[in-house]
Amino acid sequence: MKIIKHVGWRLKLGLLLLVLSALLYTIQFLIFHEPHTELFYLGIDLAFLPIEVLIVVLVIESAINEREKSILLEKMNMVIGAFFSEVGTDLLNNIINFDPDNQKIREKLQISKYWSEEDFLEAEEKIQNFYHRLTIDGQNPVAIKFLQDSKTFLVDKRNFLLTLLENPTLLEHETFTELLRAVFHLMDELDHREDLTHLPRADYMHLSSDTARAYGLLIQEWLKYMQHLMNNYPYLFSLAFRMNPFDPEAKVEISDE
Repeated sequence: MKIIKHVGWRLKLGLLLLVLSALLYTIQFLIFHEPHTELFYLGIDLAFLPIEVLIVVLVIESAINEREKSILLEKMNMVIGAFFSEVGTDLLNNIINFDPDNQKIREKLQISKYWSEEDFLEAEEKIQNFYHRLTIDGQNPVAIKFLQDSKTFLVDKRNFLLTLLENPTLLEHETFTELLRAVFHLMDELDHREDLTHLPRADYMHLSSDTARAYGLLIQEWLKYMQHLMNNYPYLFSLAFRMNPFDPEAKVEISDE
């Protein structure tokens, strides 16, 4: 009984219609067993009617599902776009400028309008194997300023991040949901520390780890979003790559060259 309860409705419907078709065929054969009569072939048509209904239902249901998936994907990418516009790009800029190894990651993500699918695939493979080493030291004034600036920025975006977390659409996008959790966690960690200038060494290491986690997820989702824009919205992609946070020479203005 437990197995039957977990069987999908498509399989249940298919079995029901197949049984009904077999039953109709048996009945018509018993009644009109002479194959040379017109009623015999009429019965054959009637017997196969449930199978035709099954095919139509499955085709229509599949088409509806594909359209729903397409609409859901579009909504998710709109939300992701809003995230990078409001939070993601600026946060990436902050972390990249603090990252001592930023040149290595910058070289891999010099996206241009001439990139192909192969270029995005190659970049994705490279960044997946990249170790993000961020060392936040309480004795380093640059690191302290980075923490303070990040805290001010993220706390100011709290309501926006909460709105995104409450969006049911994002439940279907596991990697982006994980990114939001990581950014929100980093914000909470920073917000709950009143004085970021005098923390234990272990605490600075903990903040380094939280920042590196958010950093890695930001890079991955940013690259996927850029690929989506290139494939679907060239005009949005044009602006996005001119604001590339990994390109220190990026300019939003379009030159005459």
